[in-house]
Amino acid sequence: MKAIISGAGGRMGRALMESAKDFPEIEVVALWEKTGHPALGKKIGGITVSPSGENIPEAEVIVEFTSPRASLEHLSIAREKKISMVIGTTGFSPAEREEIREAGKTIPILFSSNMSFGMNLLFHILEEISKKLPPDYEAEIVEMHHRHKKDAPSGTALTLGEIIASARGKNLSEVAVFGREGKTGERNREEIGIHALRGGSVVGEHRVIFATEGERLEFVHTAESRLSFARGAWRGALWLTHQPPGLYSFRDIILEK
Repeated sequence: MKAIISGAGGRMGRALMESAKDFPEIEVVALWEKTGHPALGKKIGGITVSPSGENIPEAEVIVEFTSPRASLEHLSIAREKKISMVIGTTGFSPAEREEIREAGKTIPILFSSNMSFGMNLLFHILEEISKKLPPDYEAEIVEMHHRHKKDAPSGTALTLGEIIASARGKNLSEVAVFGREGKTGERNREEIGIHALRGGSVVGEHRVIFATEGERLEFVHTAESRLSFARGAWRGALWLTHQPPGLYSFRDIILEK
């Protein structure tokens, strides 16, 4: 499988190059970076980094962990060239998500807020647990990431919230509370609290808490290396090349196993 890595000079781009060595079925044929990036013109793993979209060799997939704007620009290229796309970028608006959904009608797209196998297994488990817990179990989500992360809360935290809300027959927008300050009054049991912490070099930690009178149930996922996301993205890319056009999530891969 011939692949293009977008955002090759970033943390995830370098993790993708490193982990590609573990997948003999994958050949990275191009590396892209934004205009002005210091990695442009330099070699990573023997491949020269090109300006985004300028070097488009024959490829089956573009793997993307960049910004919403860049991802949508590259999505346009993917649609034109009929190339599959793996999108691990977060921070999309509802309208931008709709644009990705529309593109899924013409090419296969794997779009997930988190490419970790373990986290996606938690997504699946959390859906079942949220359906079975009585309504007096109040849900809180706490996430922490490194100081460089640009969006808050994380896309993964929002996905966790969406899963819990949906299992309870709600939309997350109706019940989400993002942090608390001042005299907030008593907690509404339908609330789903979502809290974002930033600092240092934390790759990613997510904690889901269900609390009721007398007990607390917690689920924690800690990403110790970006390689867990990179390996998941490559597994997803290989899976995607066998799929018809459509918008898929990593959970589709989990459920297929």
